[in-house]
Amino acid sequence: MDLQLQQKVIIVSGGAKGIGNGIVNVLAAEGAIPVILGRDPRDNEAALQHLATLGASGLAVTAELSDPQACATAVQTVLNAYGRIDGLVNNAGLNDGISLEHGSYEGFMTSLHRNVVHYYLLAHHALPALKASQGAIVNISSKTAETGQGGTSAYAAANGARNALTREWAVELLKYNIRVNAVVVAECWTPQYENWIQTLPNPEAKLHEITQRIPLQHRMTTAEEIANTTAFLLSPRSSHTTGQLVHVDGGYVHLDRALANA
Repeated sequence: MDLQLQQKVIIVSGGAKGIGNGIVNVLAAEGAIPVILGRDPRDNEAALQHLATLGASGLAVTAELSDPQACATAVQTVLNAYGRIDGLVNNAGLNDGISLEHGSYEGFMTSLHRNVVHYYLLAHHALPALKASQGAIVNISSKTAETGQGGTSAYAAANGARNALTREWAVELLKYNIRVNAVVVAECWTPQYENWIQTLPNPEAKLHEITQRIPLQHRMTTAEEIANTTAFLLSPRSSHTTGQLVHVDGGYVHLDRALANA
């Protein structure tokens, strides 16, 4: 299916690694022009070089998105380069373990800036351009907002906000024909996930335990699977879909956990 994304300028925050990079690569394969927002210039450049090997082009903007001014500057940089924005993927974030019992006000607020405030700011600053293009927004979210996880109050709160903002923006932006949806991730294999699991006493046993809880095929979701759904939601092929929280998780959140033993 042609997703009709050729030459569409689409911002992907956290686009240099993990799920974000999977989205960037799928968008490039569809002929879009992905714009990578990330804090590490080396990671950004490596992602751009990979696009070149695919015969694709894009732009990388180095930005610390927890800094409000950096969000405004990043969007303006994109507009200076292309004069338009056709889509925004809010993806950057970190499950940083700011808990209720051992956390703090400072840690909680820092985590919100790291995980959801820039979702608002990037959308706010990109909105005039998205109105002009009648573009689309996709927010990447996490199952922690619905299932809880334990020991990560700030990240769970941020993802609850991501979900709520998806519905709120879908309503607010109806009049501009801007669609807003979210892709909710459960257990997706990324470098960040791999680093986390290697900190555990028995990583292989823990990974097996986790995958056995995933009903469909007892395996982790891939970044490409998240990316494929994201690209579809950005595209005109999903032209009557808005305000949806789409779970790409092998049934992890909603199917009966008894299926893990099936």
